[in-house]
Amino acid sequence: MAKPQKRYVCQSCGSVSSRWQGQCVDCSEWNTILEEAPAIVTPFQAKHNLQGGGRAVAMMALDAEVPLPARMPSGIAELDRALGGGFVEASATLIGGDPGIGKSTLLLQAAARMALGGADVAYVSGEEAADQVRLRARRLGLGEAPVRLASATSVRDILTTLGTGKPPTLLVIDSIQTMHSDLIEGAPGTVSQVRASAQELIRFAKERGTALVLVGHVTKDGTIAGPRVLEHMVDTVLSFEGERSHQYRILRAIKNRFGGTDEIGVFAMQSEGLAEVSNPSSLFLTQRDESVTGTVVFPALEGTRPVLVEIQALVVRLASGATPRRAVVGWDSGRLAMILAVLEARCGLSFSSAEVYLNVAGGYRVQDPAADLAVAAALVSALSERPVPTDAVTFGEVALSGEVRSVAHAALRMKEAAKLGFGQALVPAAMTSEKGGLRLAGFSTVVRLVDHLLGRG
Repeated sequence: MAKPQKRYVCQSCGSVSSRWQGQCVDCSEWNTILEEAPAIVTPFQAKHNLQGGGRAVAMMALDAEVPLPARMPSGIAELDRALGGGFVEASATLIGGDPGIGKSTLLLQAAARMALGGADVAYVSGEEAADQVRLRARRLGLGEAPVRLASATSVRDILTTLGTGKPPTLLVIDSIQTMHSDLIEGAPGTVSQVRASAQELIRFAKERGTALVLVGHVTKDGTIAGPRVLEHMVDTVLSFEGERSHQYRILRAIKNRFGGTDEIGVFAMQSEGLAEVSNPSSLFLTQRDESVTGTVVFPALEGTRPVLVEIQALVVRLASGATPRRAVVGWDSGRLAMILAVLEARCGLSFSSAEVYLNVAGGYRVQDPAADLAVAAALVSALSERPVPTDAVTFGEVALSGEVRSVAHAALRMKEAAKLGFGQALVPAAMTSEKGGLRLAGFSTVVRLVDHLLGRG
């Protein structure tokens, strides 16, 4: 603890002395010297006081006329849709997905197409040798792309190499869990190493105007492995979803500082790589000519893109005393329990002694609340064994009171359904004015929907 130093100040002229005396030696006034206790300044305080010693930061007005960063198209329309228009200069993008889902393939295709378009692209792989990446590029038909390729895991070596000349337009790091910084103790993949490596790479991208793309591993729960602070450090977080047994892949934006988070890109895995799917509804609809009970087509909306998916329900009666199961694939299990409760309490239907299985065909995951009415129609159809017409689509939000509420972008949903050959729609009663090229049947409550499906009145 530092010993405080006493100081005596003259109240008349402000002269400071180290001891008290009756007369000030400067102004010759008597009895004007008083003791003042100065602030205790320790070496720690002097070193860690951040209110001085730094350089001034340039400030600008919010309405300043400065050019906004330009978008850089990747050459893949579905990827640009998920990004909000393309890569942004001096931005950091994190893309995660299950192993083998196609992250490296997608980024290699984007890097090759941008390089063929004249951009300076660098691809650094920490998981594969350079020859392995070159072989994959040849298999994809992109072996002639002028991409600067390297296999390295040291962040210092990577930044030293890229900092000697002109910085690349796009830098791909595959993956961030394999990178390590010699400033931090620990093996690659640890929390401290991932955070420090990402911070150094993002700082390089911000200072040199490079669009940075980081590939991240995911955990068993599907979340990006490593610290959550990594998602806060980057500008865009993309999730590459899909089942390895299915052909399609969905690129979904979870966070985007330069665009919306409600857009998706749809791809199909083929022998020559990932192919764009311009009409995703064709992937999730079953081609059939006859009606099947428990099956309803729902026009989901992902951003500005309507996607028609098939919702399938199965109700199995059990013997008395058995505990019924509730299995859901592709939808929220809590919301299914709510719809079942509304059908029992408001419509008099009994599901308490039956097992209920709900599935969204094709492995698609629905998050749109407008799927409530379609799920209710599928459950009623499965319970009563009365099929819903094959040319009908259904959408609407169901309240706990049994009321069917309106949803957004009804005209866009119906337009997509009409384009694919559907002729009618079961919608909320408040939306019957929006034709959209379909015959509309409006329902103000779930009870009226049940009566319509069961042919009661």
